[in-house]
Amino acid sequence: MALTRSFRETVQLRVQADPAFARALLAEGVDALLSGDVDAGTAVLRDYINATVGFDKLGAATGTPPKSLMRMFSAAGNPNARNLFGVLGELQRQAGVQLRADAVSKVEAA
Repeated sequence: MALTRSFRETVQLRVQADPAFARALLAEGVDALLSGDVDAGTAVLRDYINATVGFDKLGAATGTPPKSLMRMFSAAGNPNARNLFGVLGELQRQAGVQLRADAVSKVEAA
């Protein structure tokens, strides 16, 4: 039987080795949320958090208990805006990036 890595481990290794990939993963999670795909957005952000800061350190930085953050980004999670934007602000700060939303008309996007 071939040895394989778990998806989580693969993402962690790639994020550690490739800062551009890490930034793109963070942006992808936020983009999914902005487009209304909360399930995909929180799943991508959960992978990003696990691969970077971790829920314990993120909890300490945001003042939100790690278990609450884990629930918030779980498949059944339902983050409220205050907590979500607090987390996104901290993730951007730690990544040294500032994400922004640009309006694109449907005609331009096609």
